[in-house]
Amino acid sequence: MAIHSINMKRRSKLYVLIVATSIVMGCKSNKTVTTNSNLEVPTELKWSERMALTLMKQHPNAYEIDHKTQPKWDYVHGLVMTSFEKLYEETKKQAYYDYLKGYYDATIQPDGSIPTYKLENYNIDMLASGNALFYMYDTTKEEKYLKALKLLRSQLEKHPRTSEKGFWHKKVYPNQMWLDGLYMGSPFYAHYTVKFENGINLDDVALQFEQIQKHLLDAKTGLLYHGWDESKEMAWANKQTGTSPNFWSRSLGWYAMALVDVLDYMPENHPKHKELVVYLNQLAEALKKQQHASGLWYQVTDQGNREGNYLEASGTAMFAYSFAKGANKGYLPKEYKKVAEKAFDGLTRDLVKIAPEGYVIITEACAVAGLGGKPYRDGSYEYYVNERKQDNDPKATGPFILAALELNK
Repeated sequence: MAIHSINMKRRSKLYVLIVATSIVMGCKSNKTVTTNSNLEVPTELKWSERMALTLMKQHPNAYEIDHKTQPKWDYVHGLVMTSFEKLYEETKKQAYYDYLKGYYDATIQPDGSIPTYKLENYNIDMLASGNALFYMYDTTKEEKYLKALKLLRSQLEKHPRTSEKGFWHKKVYPNQMWLDGLYMGSPFYAHYTVKFENGINLDDVALQFEQIQKHLLDAKTGLLYHGWDESKEMAWANKQTGTSPNFWSRSLGWYAMALVDVLDYMPENHPKHKELVVYLNQLAEALKKQQHASGLWYQVTDQGNREGNYLEASGTAMFAYSFAKGANKGYLPKEYKKVAEKAFDGLTRDLVKIAPEGYVIITEACAVAGLGGKPYRDGSYEYYVNERKQDNDPKATGPFILAALELNK
């Protein structure tokens, strides 16, 4: 069995090499640059494809992203797979579709079950990998994908909620809503209810954003705190408001992406559409004030060059995507397209390195951050700036591809 697995992996790597080469041979330069035909990822390609091909070269099986050795249902894969869906739609290059489908075929059984997904954990993160699953069902009509979608949807039927009906982030984090959770659950929920339920639950989708705005918004800065504990029992929670103590750029990025993606499924004539657009504009205005001259944003959003703070890649990529898409869709004023371009240019100029093979390497990306748990995460400034970094973290690479597509870069 082990020998078979090794051989399969070798064949998979060879396949990716072949399809990647075919992509390169079929592409023309989108800008005048010095190129090297011997590079594994040629520089004449657009950034979106260069990043995607880098991931395919480094992780021949999509489930291997984030240094995984076995198939795992995980939100980071869901984010990157969403970017591959959009990339395939833009380019129609089969290798991107095959990479996307490979992830879902590795993680979903023929009967629609997902072995590494545990519904009873009531972890909102796990719904994010369902975002690109709609596309797999639409393009294949394979029953297993529909069954998997229904399985994920069933989580929300009994997912624990706050007293005002906001979804908890996880069962193990009782009474808490995090900005992250809005991206993890809301686009999936909105897409599902529009596609299969005639949009009957769109008010409930909007309610999640209303709860965030009510409980996590800081009136002074216009930014939103990372998390909120309704019980106010967590040590990180403000005893009056229940909010965590700091603004974290990636959590704000999750929230911004949630808004622009949910608006894809919220009809313009729906009573909640205008409300979500207002939230997006308020957030964009607040974030624009915090943008560094380089185009980037700091890890702790409002603390500038305070000792230890750094210009961070994943949050910046998420803002670039959200602003570009928001402007392209007409949710945001056109000026935000320029804000997004400045951010993306800052990323590629200051935080991207090109490896000898032509690989695109995004640096200065926070690997992970959260609140509570073991070891305990207190949400302090010192906590956020001292969490480890990881090159080409999927929370940066996925939004980077999405931003590049929105900006045609």
